[in-house]
Amino acid sequence: MRYFSFGQQKILVALALFIFAVLYLKFYFHRSLPPEETYQEVVVEIRGEVQQPGIYIFKTPPILIEAVEKAGGLKESVRFEGTQSSEVLKTGTLLNVSKASPKEVKIALGRMEAPKLLAFSIPLDLNRVSMEDLCLVPGIGESLAKEIISYRERRKGFRSVEELKNVKGMGEKKWKEFTEFLTVR
Repeated sequence: MRYFSFGQQKILVALALFIFAVLYLKFYFHRSLPPEETYQEVVVEIRGEVQQPGIYIFKTPPILIEAVEKAGGLKESVRFEGTQSSEVLKTGTLLNVSKASPKEVKIALGRMEAPKLLAFSIPLDLNRVSMEDLCLVPGIGESLAKEIISYRERRKGFRSVEELKNVKGMGEKKWKEFTEFLTVR
């Protein structure tokens, strides 16, 4: 049996260290990746006198003009009524574009319907939601919806979602389930 010479042993140790370093870098050392771009999607519904009515998603809160342009622009070449063209829109906004006169359009801002808001994971406002719309929230039946509406009327509105805990029939577990679906504005 022959043994490796001292020079050969040095080369084998260096080769083993090199292989170990390569494996370490490949499997254990993670370079820091650039942070992923994070943004809050803004959902806007546009109806009426635009080329392509529908629901549009923006990466940043759009101004009114941008939203109308994304919907293909106005059907006819007319001017906006008032100075709302630079208003910044929030998620869940409904734009209803209608003719004010043959040369002007009127844009009414509102809130999207509850089923659409829930489909896009946009919470419903406890101070504005109807009993029927509350029933769309998973886990809220007609009787609990009536209790919520009754509590809201007695107290003249909710000040926070946490107040739901005071509604008859609402426990801590149920409250936690509903917090993602409801908000107070």
